[in-house]
Amino acid sequence: MLVATVFAIVKLDHLMTAVMLMGFFSLLSSCIFMILDAVDVAFTEAAVGAGASTIFILAALAIVGRKSKKKRREKTILPLIIVTCTGALLLYATLDMPYFGTPDAPVHTHVAPRYLLESGEEVGPPNIVTSVLASYRGYDTFGEAGVVFTAFIGVLLLLGAGTRKSGLEREAPPNVKVESMRQKIVLREVADLLIAPVLVFALYVQWHGDFGPGGGFQAGVIFASAIILYALIYGIVPAQKILPPRKLAYFPGIGLLLYALVGVIAMFKGGNFLAYGALMADPHDGQHYGILAIELGIGITVAAVMINIFFSLSERSL
Repeated sequence: MLVATVFAIVKLDHLMTAVMLMGFFSLLSSCIFMILDAVDVAFTEAAVGAGASTIFILAALAIVGRKSKKKRREKTILPLIIVTCTGALLLYATLDMPYFGTPDAPVHTHVAPRYLLESGEEVGPPNIVTSVLASYRGYDTFGEAGVVFTAFIGVLLLLGAGTRKSGLEREAPPNVKVESMRQKIVLREVADLLIAPVLVFALYVQWHGDFGPGGGFQAGVIFASAIILYALIYGIVPAQKILPPRKLAYFPGIGLLLYALVGVIAMFKGGNFLAYGALMADPHDGQHYGILAIELGIGITVAAVMINIFFSLSERSL
């Protein structure tokens, strides 16, 4: 189904249909991750790939149009040969890899046993994925948060995220028929029922990431999706009155600084950067509170970046 979806996306000229199929592709990928018991990855793929990314691309289509431009036919023999040779080389390289699920594969004999057997004593959270991402790979996760922040800076420079004064209605182009979704009773009532539970669920995912699937990345996207849903139904201006873009533009940096501040405090306490055990007298308590703090920073950064990008794309489409 993934392969068939990809071919359909490539062949379609109607971009909106292609975008919806891309969301379906992400949903299928999320199902595969669930089958492989990678629940945290499935959570992220469903929230980001099938959810937020689809909305962003649809907002971009409002700027560029729904139909792809016709291209003149070009010679495709040389690119086809290059792609075929590259694909064959990659397939040949996989022959040296261990079979899927092989118990004596390097990943199952070196890294995984350490995480599975010792993370409870060294870090503490029952969710081993949280221990790996937030503690063992704390530097890497800090870099990922930095990548999200860098994406926001790119949007800020290209589209002017958070630079326009909120609360100003813009007139739609004369060739565009505007009908607010708030006039659709079913959409409005369903949104009213969903927005509050989605926000509460985002908080649950944020603070329950130590014990089950979730954490700052997933919670930030879920929180942003509730705000985006409100903006889609009631309009971009009412949403910006709740979260003014100029003030919201500071929050990606605030979340990243909170993450870094936890590491700096650990250094002042006599430990290494992001060595949470030094934060408290009991290393397990330090790990627990340190992970909660950096997850909060990630959640703030991701939510603010997602909302800012949506506001920027929506403003450009008007």
